[in-house]
Amino acid sequence: MTPDPNGPRKVTVLGAGSWGTTFAKVLADAAADAGAQRTVCLWGRDPESMQRIAREHRNDRYVPEIELPETLEYSSDLRSALAGADLVVAAIPAQSLRAQLGAAASYVEPEAVILSLAKGLESGTGLRMTQVIAQVLAEHTQRTTEEWARRTCVLSGPNLAMEIAREEPTASVVAATAHDTAAWVARCCAAPYFRPYTNTDVIGTEIGGLVKNVIALCVGICDGRGYGDNSKASVMTRGLAETTRLALALGGDLTTLSGLSGMGDLVATCSSSLSRNHTAGRLLGAGLSLEQVQDAMTQTAEGIKSAPAVLALARHHGVDMPITEAVVSVLRNDVPVHELAPRLLGRDLKSEGNSA
Repeated sequence: MTPDPNGPRKVTVLGAGSWGTTFAKVLADAAADAGAQRTVCLWGRDPESMQRIAREHRNDRYVPEIELPETLEYSSDLRSALAGADLVVAAIPAQSLRAQLGAAASYVEPEAVILSLAKGLESGTGLRMTQVIAQVLAEHTQRTTEEWARRTCVLSGPNLAMEIAREEPTASVVAATAHDTAAWVARCCAAPYFRPYTNTDVIGTEIGGLVKNVIALCVGICDGRGYGDNSKASVMTRGLAETTRLALALGGDLTTLSGLSGMGDLVATCSSSLSRNHTAGRLLGAGLSLEQVQDAMTQTAEGIKSAPAVLALARHHGVDMPITEAVVSVLRNDVPVHELAPRLLGRDLKSEGNSA
């Protein structure tokens, strides 16, 4: 079934963290700007929190001091939140996605399009988030994994939630296997301050969005160790090269990695103090243990859990990723953080060449 050309009648965002709340705001603002008669519902697990957000039109735990649109609706009940939603946005951390989507799957409308906001690889399976979504929904519905894969999109790019919540201009990418599906989703999240582009390279878009978290951990470690801009620029550049190698090995497109979901996302995540992964890396570089870092952070740094899965996937496909390997060695306590530097850029001397 082709999605309604007028756009979704109802959009439900699953996950009321910083990015889920911010993206719900984007959707509501986009609908208002387009004059669309569209319901946007933000779902969160905690009834008390959702009631407070609905009452105050603020989610100060995750996006402090941001006024949310009056038109937004809120729910902690999956059945009612998903009833009639022809676009479902999964804003759930990567390692929680399977369980939380499994609980919601039986309430998802059979003709719904799914948009993934998560950036990570699932630990244990090494699956990308769109793969997890298609697999879980197929297990709980009458549609096959292949059918759900065609109805599942991913949004990625330089998307630091607080900057978007403050309505600072941002561009992003919606990727789906069918361009019409990507364009349909892009139109409903095109707010005055949020510009979505489209492509059909789901693999490259996802790989760019998830590997940059690992590279951002490394850049954060460099900051924590007091290394200068040369070191960080070198890690970012070679990090993009190894990200590109992995994406190409999996069937991604080279041009995707030079765009918003590749270089753009990498630059933002590696450079900003708002980046969770950069923050986690900086704390590691300053000498905190991994347990202390996780205790100190109020939100998930996806790169910590995804890094070993990224390395396993790279090794399975014979892809050399020295920066990722070095980060994983630190996370596993195989290498002290002060010995990281010699491992970052690889030891074999070779031409940079014209490719990754």
